[in-house]
Amino acid sequence: MSDEVKHLRVTYNDTSVRQSTPKIAKEFKPDLLVAIGGGGFFPARVMRTFLREETEHKALQIQAIGLSLYEPVEGTTVNTIGQEVIRTQWLAKDLDCGLHHAHLSGGETFKRLRQDEVDDTRKTLHYALSELQKDAEEELLTRPESERAALREATKFGIFVVHNKNKEKRAHLPPDTPYFAGATVDDVWLDYPWEAMCIEEHDRLAAADKSEV
Repeated sequence: MSDEVKHLRVTYNDTSVRQSTPKIAKEFKPDLLVAIGGGGFFPARVMRTFLREETEHKALQIQAIGLSLYEPVEGTTVNTIGQEVIRTQWLAKDLDCGLHHAHLSGGETFKRLRQDEVDDTRKTLHYALSELQKDAEEELLTRPESERAALREATKFGIFVVHNKNKEKRAHLPPDTPYFAGATVDDVWLDYPWEAMCIEEHDRLAAADKSEV
């Protein structure tokens, strides 16, 4: 990948996660955060702090899944977009009852918010949503048949990304899926501070970028 690729360096002072939280708390009110690793871990932890204050849901938990769509480019320090989503970590199952520890369905309302740092091709988000919905349906089949319709209606999945890239997507989401993005940006290479080897240099370059705008 050449140096002509435009980079957008995001710092820890970026407030897109915090600014998105009131809207998510009002319109969706998640009761579980599912972070897509590794990019979704840090935003999920930050949002959890703000959501616990906005919703007074002090028991709000984060579960983690691992998916990879990026492949290293030989001889460089960057990655390129791969062709297939690879599952590297998933929600564990209870060997006794077959239910997922995250409990993807059941009760009165079950609103699961999946989190990632960037919506690029949308393939990873599409895969995560499809597979979690399958898991939720699998759980529902363990419940009494008389309860399934109500539980299915109460089980909702939403999506939050720190940045949405303004570009053609390779996959689509169901139109009724609640979708929240901290910011929409051009098709640039996003450099996040939690990926930086030297945070001081990262912040210096980010400040230099802003001075040129």
